[in-house]
Amino acid sequence: MADKQRVLIVDDDENIAELISLYLIKECFETKIVHDGQDALDAFHDFTPQIILLDLMLPGMDGYQVCREIRKTSQTPIIMLSAKGEVFDKVLGLELGADDYMIKPFDSKELVARVKAVLRRVTPASTETNPNAQKGEYVEYPGLIVNLTNYSVIYRGKSIDMPPKEIELLYFLASSPNQVFTREQLLDHIWGYEYVGDTRTVDVHIKRIREKINDHEKWALSTVWGIGYKFETR
Repeated sequence: MADKQRVLIVDDDENIAELISLYLIKECFETKIVHDGQDALDAFHDFTPQIILLDLMLPGMDGYQVCREIRKTSQTPIIMLSAKGEVFDKVLGLELGADDYMIKPFDSKELVARVKAVLRRVTPASTETNPNAQKGEYVEYPGLIVNLTNYSVIYRGKSIDMPPKEIELLYFLASSPNQVFTREQLLDHIWGYEYVGDTRTVDVHIKRIREKINDHEKWALSTVWGIGYKFETR
């Protein structure tokens, strides 16, 4: 029997944390609850979760700082939970490396659905002798391979760490070279029609992708001012 997927729940509200845990346990997840930032970092190393549900308002070290520390060494998916619904807070969370952002109060069933959706996009890294051997659904350009089957990006012969949403966005654009997509279209395709978010979410993810891969003489991730983005081939 396969091991249960592990979820680390970080929230200083014990009632909310227990409720989330009960819903996840019912769905056959293994959970661990901690109530402050430092304990979250300790549990991250000891519990080795597949995904983290991270409240922002924590005693001592807040959720933003916890996210920063984790992103220094790991791309483990993080869903931020917060009563802060301002665009600035969402964008900051995404810029720091969160994969999703949910505003309190939220429906527990929706949270479980989002956890499952994020985990579906995360697959173990390839263990083949040749890490550049590609199988499944991928696009390839000079110096760049984006594989959506095993969620990997090979840039100039090196594996690049990217969260699932960045890979999906890059793959989607690269799959339709020279086609311009608006931010609204990208939100619909990558985050889904039910996603309640700001179009700046797309800008944040594009910025993070550009920080990891530079334009090539044969292709570029281009901004079409006033409209959106395209993967441009030359």
